[in-house]
Amino acid sequence: MTDISPQPLAGTDANPGDLTHVARQTSVYVYEAPVRLWHWINAAAITILCLTGYFIGSPPPTMIISEAAHQFVFGYIRFVHFAAGWVLAIGFLGRIYWAIFGNHHARQMFYLPIYSGTWWREVFFEVRWYLFLEKQPKKYVGHNPLAQLAMFCFITLGVSFMILTGFALYAEGLGHGSWADAMFGWVVMLVGGNSMLLHTYHHLGMWWITIFMIIHIYVAIREDIMSRQSIVSTMISGMRTFKDDDPD
Repeated sequence: MTDISPQPLAGTDANPGDLTHVARQTSVYVYEAPVRLWHWINAAAITILCLTGYFIGSPPPTMIISEAAHQFVFGYIRFVHFAAGWVLAIGFLGRIYWAIFGNHHARQMFYLPIYSGTWWREVFFEVRWYLFLEKQPKKYVGHNPLAQLAMFCFITLGVSFMILTGFALYAEGLGHGSWADAMFGWVVMLVGGNSMLLHTYHHLGMWWITIFMIIHIYVAIREDIMSRQSIVSTMISGMRTFKDDDPD
């Protein structure tokens, strides 16, 4: 596809080669296969963790068809939760690896250019755009500044927090002196050794990420419709498509 009338993309957090916004429809390769694969595996793991985590915090009632000793419902819930936790943790380590060896966009969610006044102005522009206070969107090859901020706070920091606290709680089941206790036992000490308090923080973290997921899905669909640039399909194909701003 031929680029016509190139104009700079909004944003300062992009490589010079990314500044290829064009008036006619064009596509730019953004997210590499490992990033896209991680995104969907991470989304599935988080969904399973939130569902099972909710039931761990608020256990379902005991079924009356037989004695509780003859059932393993809660045990299955915990097993699925732990398995999804391992998938989340291993996937996150893989995502960090690809942030080092992947392209520019693979690193975007792991840092914030907080010393850039232009970046902050564009964050507030995006806030106004999402609040319907701006008439026209700006277009970005990678994450827009507000999305970058949200990904850093909710995913980079949020998932890191959930992995640390989750494995610290997992260590309790394995017992003192286990590998998990040796690696993550210090996390419990950060809350004065109060295991119940750590459970509470971990549970609140679940709701923190759940809120992000709801907003993330809404914003992705909204941007696909209103900003005339692909969002959802980009995380499937890797290509960001920019459409003609003025059909006439």
